[in-house]
Amino acid sequence: MSQEELLLTPNQITLPIIGYHRSPLSQKFGIPRQPNLVALSSVIEFIAPYDTIDAFEGIEAFSHLWITWHTHHNHLKQTSQDKAQTIDNEFKPKVRPPRLGGNTKLGVFATRSTYRPSQIGLSVVKLIKVEVVSGAVRLHISGADMVDGTPIIDVKPYIAYSDAITEAVSGFAADKPQLKPVILSDNAKQQLTEAIDQPSSQLTEEDGDIICQLIAQDPRPAYRQKQSERVFYMRYKDYDICFQTHESLSAETQSLIIVSITALE
Repeated sequence: MSQEELLLTPNQITLPIIGYHRSPLSQKFGIPRQPNLVALSSVIEFIAPYDTIDAFEGIEAFSHLWITWHTHHNHLKQTSQDKAQTIDNEFKPKVRPPRLGGNTKLGVFATRSTYRPSQIGLSVVKLIKVEVVSGAVRLHISGADMVDGTPIIDVKPYIAYSDAITEAVSGFAADKPQLKPVILSDNAKQQLTEAIDQPSSQLTEEDGDIICQLIAQDPRPAYRQKQSERVFYMRYKDYDICFQTHESLSAETQSLIIVSITALE
């Protein structure tokens, strides 16, 4: 096939991977459903030839960045009947936004579902610093909604006068999602303290705060949120965070309790 024929291949394009996202969250469960809901620190490691510092000259002048990424985690397990498209799925035009309780279907292009025909995600993140390690650039960022290992397709600066639309109307997602109160059990408090105190531990006091912020977002599927006895596990670094619904005196406010923080064996 000639170069011209390659360029004219109908309905398909090929994009280079310029780097990979490194995050404490190695599984999809627990990832914030939108960027900037949790001040989670992570790193983008760039690969050759895109890792040269010349390609990033001037980026420190911007506080926030647009990140374009590939929703590779959608290929790991094919279970939902409402995915828009993955490698093994034909296109499905409707999805169930978690924000609407998982019961209402909307058109995929009217949502920010990661199950899309293009398999591309788009996120605004805060730039913390630029680092060069062994000649390769790393961007330290905050607020990403990407799992560890996510392929990065592009990086662009966020321009406030152009990108922040003050009169924008946001449909069914006009406001931030309500946070759930989070309680640390005595057992979890002790385990967290012991983990932080270990010389070789990956956990810090800041990680404890981030874990609570992630749980407060309530990562449980909507159809599971009424199952008060069910236990859920969120993987954070090399730890499993076990949590479940906490019995509250107030019927109006459902809280979540972190039962244990256990190191992986």
